[in-house]
Amino acid sequence: MPTAYQLTVITPEKTFFDGETTQIIVRTTEGDIGILANHTSLVASLPSGPMRIMMEDGSWRAAAVSSGLIKVGSNKVSVFADAVEWADEIDIEWAKRSLEDAKQRLSAKKSDRDMDLAEMKLQRALNRISVHDRGAK
Repeated sequence: MPTAYQLTVITPEKTFFDGETTQIIVRTTEGDIGILANHTSLVASLPSGPMRIMMEDGSWRAAAVSSGLIKVGSNKVSVFADAVEWADEIDIEWAKRSLEDAKQRLSAKKSDRDMDLAEMKLQRALNRISVHDRGAK
């Protein structure tokens, strides 16, 4: 029984990761899940949240996912995301400015659409800051 499987993480701009892993942990709308080799087939929605990938050397690498979808089947996992960043590549100052901008937009209480966009921006900023802080340790 194989212990590794193919993981592909794709954004609209690029293939973020394409390689073998033995485990990932990702946040779905139903909660965090771990995926090992031979996982049952699954399709799930991903909110903004952390993703951890076990690298070939056994170390973990953290990334911030900005919403998307995960598909698991035939010992392959595909993640399709709006955006993904490694923890050590997150511009923390930009993320903090984005957080403040989102808070200001929420307090302005404009249209429902503006509020929804501000809430999504807030969640992305909080996720990026959290992943950066945990990944930097």
